Amino acid sequence: MNTTAVTAPLTTPSPASADPLGLSQAQKRSAELEELIINDPGRFRVLTGDRPTGRLHLGHYFGTLHNRVRLQNLGVELYVIIADYQVLTDRDIADNLTGHVEELVLDYLAIGVDPARSTIFTHSAVPALNQLLLPFLSLVSVADLERNPTVKDEITHSRQSSVSGLMFTYPAHQAADILFCKANLVPVGRDQLPHLELTRTIARRFNDRYSAGSAVFPRPEALLSNAPLLLGTDGGKMSKSRGNAIALAVDADETARLIKGAKTDSERHIAYDPVGRPEVSSLLLLAALCQNRTPEHVASDIGSAGSAALKKTVTEAVNEYLAPIRTRRKAYANDRAYLRAILREGNERANAIADSTLTEVRAAMNSHY
Repeated sequence: MNTTAVTAPLTTPSPASADPLGLSQAQKRSAELEELIINDPGRFRVLTGDRPTGRLHLGHYFGTLHNRVRLQNLGVELYVIIADYQVLTDRDIADNLTGHVEELVLDYLAIGVDPARSTIFTHSAVPALNQLLLPFLSLVSVADLERNPTVKDEITHSRQSSVSGLMFTYPAHQAADILFCKANLVPVGRDQLPHLELTRTIARRFNDRYSAGSAVFPRPEALLSNAPLLLGTDGGKMSKSRGNAIALAVDADETARLIKGAKTDSERHIAYDPVGRPEVSSLLLLAALCQNRTPEHVASDIGSAGSAALKKTVTEAVNEYLAPIRTRRKAYANDRAYLRAILREGNERANAIADSTLTEVRAAMNSHY
C-alpha cells in the first residue's frame, strides 16, 4: 500500500445531521452512502474489527464479516483492528491472547479479507493510537460514558465481580481506534450507533477546541447494517462468551451436533414467524442466508415435517456454505509464519498512519516539542 496515499486526509462525506442520528435517519443516510460507495469507493476509509476473545461465528459472519469483504472488493480502503487491549475491559486477564489473535487472522483470510488490499493490525502494536485516548477522554464527561447503552450491556454481562475504570473508557477507546486513521465510514449495527455518535462528538469537540475551524478529524458516518439477528442455539443472543454459537472454524460434524441441539418449539408445522416463533425463525433465516433464499421459501419446503427436518435442512445449508471457507482456513492454518507476517506488515502500516495523526494532534494542541 502506498504510504503517502494512505496518510493523506480524506474528503469526509457531509454529516446527515449535527444532532445524534435517530434510527430512521441512520437508515436513510446509509442508503445514500451505499450509492456513494458504488460511485466513488476510493472516497471512503473504513475502520472495523473485533476483540480477540474467541473464534468468530456465523452471527459475526452474516452480521459484519461478509460485508467487510464486499466493501474491500468494491475498492473501499479497509482497516481491520484486532482490539487486543480492549479484551481487558470486561475480564481480569486476557487468556490465550496470542492464540485468539491468530484465530481471528485465520478467519479473516478464510472469508476473503485480502492483506494486499486491506490492513489487518493489532491495537497494542500501535502506541501512537493509544496516546489519543487521554486527550479524547478530556473531551467527554463521566455522564457521557455512563449513559452509553453498549457499556451498560457489557457491564451487565461482565464476568467480573466489579467493573474496572477501563470499562468506562471503552467508548473513548473506540473513538481512538476509528479516528487515528481518520476513518470516515464505520459499518455498525443499530445497537452500536451510540458508540459512533460519541466518536463523532469527540471529533467535533477536538476540532472546535484545538484546530480553529479546520478539521483535524473527520466525523465518521455509520453504514448501518441491515443484517438480521441470528439467535444462538439456546435461543438467546449468539455470543462467543455464552457458548451458544456456531464458530466458522468448527467442522461439519460439530456443526451438525450444535444445530441438532438448537432450541425450537413443539409445533410440527414449520413457519417463519420471528415474533411468535423466534427460535424456529432464526434457524430458517440461517438456512436462507446460506442458500440465498427467503426464510419463507425454506419453511414452505419443510412444511409439516417438523423440527428434525428443519435442523437437517439447516445443517446441510450451513455445511455447504462454509465448505470453501473451511478449506481456505485449513490451508492458512498450516503456515503460522504467514499469519505473523501479515500482522507485522499491517502493524507497520497502521503505525505510519498513527504517527502522522499524532504529530498533527500535538501541533494542534501546541504540545509538539
